[in-house]
Amino acid sequence: MGGASHLAAGIVLPLTLAGCLVGPDYSRPTVETPPAFKEGGARPMPPRNWRPIRPRDEIDRGDWWRVFRDPTLDRLIRLIDVDNQNLRAQVAAYRQARALVQEARAQLFPTALGAPSISRASTGGVERTVLTLQGSATWEPDLFGRVRRTIESDVAAAQASAADIASVRLALQTQLATAYYQLRYQESLQRLLERTAQAYQRSLDIAQNQYAAGVAARSDVITAQTQLQTTQANAIAVGLQRANLEHAIATLIGRPPSEVSLARGSLPSSPPAVPVKLPSDLLERRPDVALAERTVQAQSAQIGVAVAAFYPTVTLSASGGIAGDPARTFFSAANTFWSVAASGSQVLFDGGARTAALQAVEAAYDAAVANYRQTVLTAFQQVENGLAGQRILARQQGAQDLAVQSSRRAVEIALNEYRAGTQNYTTVVTAQALELNNEVTALQVRLNRFTTAVSLIGAIGGGWDTRSLPSGEELKQFQPLPIDSGQAPRVDE
Repeated sequence: MGGASHLAAGIVLPLTLAGCLVGPDYSRPTVETPPAFKEGGARPMPPRNWRPIRPRDEIDRGDWWRVFRDPTLDRLIRLIDVDNQNLRAQVAAYRQARALVQEARAQLFPTALGAPSISRASTGGVERTVLTLQGSATWEPDLFGRVRRTIESDVAAAQASAADIASVRLALQTQLATAYYQLRYQESLQRLLERTAQAYQRSLDIAQNQYAAGVAARSDVITAQTQLQTTQANAIAVGLQRANLEHAIATLIGRPPSEVSLARGSLPSSPPAVPVKLPSDLLERRPDVALAERTVQAQSAQIGVAVAAFYPTVTLSASGGIAGDPARTFFSAANTFWSVAASGSQVLFDGGARTAALQAVEAAYDAAVANYRQTVLTAFQQVENGLAGQRILARQQGAQDLAVQSSRRAVEIALNEYRAGTQNYTTVVTAQALELNNEVTALQVRLNRFTTAVSLIGAIGGGWDTRSLPSGEELKQFQPLPIDSGQAPRVDE
């Protein structure tokens, strides 16, 4: 009875002490958050406003690309979740991070071993069989929170990994959308060059008629031919850029380029407006900000792990079983045995190793905080760039469209004057070159508006339908990762 009471005391006392948790408790670092975006139309705010940000950006983005109302783009982006290998690699990394949480959590529990054995021996002509059924258990109570801080760090790292999935997915989606609109730009450019070549063919016909009538020089015909042939060659060269972009899209959706063939289309006239909220709201939806913040939390918990190394460790062990001849009174009390033990250890001298390890993790924490704040600043910069691009490019497109109209009128007048013999062909060529340059520039401005819209949506964290990251309890329960899966539909059109 006395032995049992001592055993109970030896177990209850460590359990009572297990509430001790050394190291700093985590609090999110503060970041400087302006009340409004400068490029969003609000007046700049000079005073500093430091506040903690609670990232909700580790959240799965919604179908943000649907604002472009393009069924082909919608179908292509959805295929990223099916076969993109970079995204699959991130998912595998997240599964690994979740497993590390379970591995760390297992240290909270005892380790039990079973060791049955059987032997038969002969002594003095007497044979004897001995069956031993033995079990043992060892447990190192988490007296000062080393294991719990490790779990906290691994949970934060797993959440960072989940945010990384969202960040990679969003980056792949924006890459595909950008490549898609660049492909549509190349198709529109090719059509423009082909139409221009047809117009140049008509100009060549006029020059040949003027030369046949003796009112124009042979050089006018040669100039018109050169202009036509150069434009035709440029139209052919555009096909290479389109092919490369189609191959890039195929790679992003995880398909061999030979299996993907997109029907031709054209670049729309203008992109949709991108709604932008307050900076403090937008930053909470960015996956990269969430990743950086959870990295800070993981490093903070590692400080607790390093501090716990300065404290002693206690190990409890117990073993027991039964051994004897199974053919006789095997289960008698005389055949039973048991033992319990407790041991402790404390590092007395390590040459400063633990102090150096603590300094290292504290420096890693400081670096993580700086990286988090820099990530936030970069996020503000990207949104401001997108807002500025959205506003300025819209104005540029309006001005460029007027330039296109004027250049078309100039070509029409120059051709009429050339037919009347009041103008030389050099004026016609100059007007036509200016018209083509303005047409191409207008098309480039349209492309820039679409790619800027895509970048701005990516800068504010993607779509507006969100689901929160797995919580610590979900990670400890080892829940499956909520990522889309299934058979990929065909892309060929």
